[in-house]
Amino acid sequence: MYCVIYDGNCNLCVSLVQLVESVDQGTQFQYVPMQDSATLARYGITPADCEAGMILVDSQAPERRWQGSAAAEEMGRLLPLGNPIVQAYRAVPGAKQVGDQIYAFVRDRRYELFGKRRDRYDSAFPLCDDQSCGPS
Repeated sequence: MYCVIYDGNCNLCVSLVQLVESVDQGTQFQYVPMQDSATLARYGITPADCEAGMILVDSQAPERRWQGSAAAEEMGRLLPLGNPIVQAYRAVPGAKQVGDQIYAFVRDRRYELFGKRRDRYDSAFPLCDDQSCGPS
């Protein structure tokens, strides 16, 4: 299981989380908005950490973390049929560098480009410490 830390106020971020939710249905990913500072503090993640972009944490080995475009790539790799797409992207010379730059540009201007939600989005598949609260 993986924990996806996303901006629950960002329209683009929420749309992408909802897309992954519809594909994954909580089988591999649980979610926590970066605005949930109490939950993030339990995992040693600060608001400053979140400023560098979304974070993906391996729940079985929490020291394994990906951030920003690397988190997006790892999520894509884990989704059904995603690994060949990610491998092809990584094989194109310069694509990773351009992807990282685009991610940083959008991350820093996400509210300006895509708008800010009035209310925070909380996933239907929230981060759970107890497996009994996961999908049945």
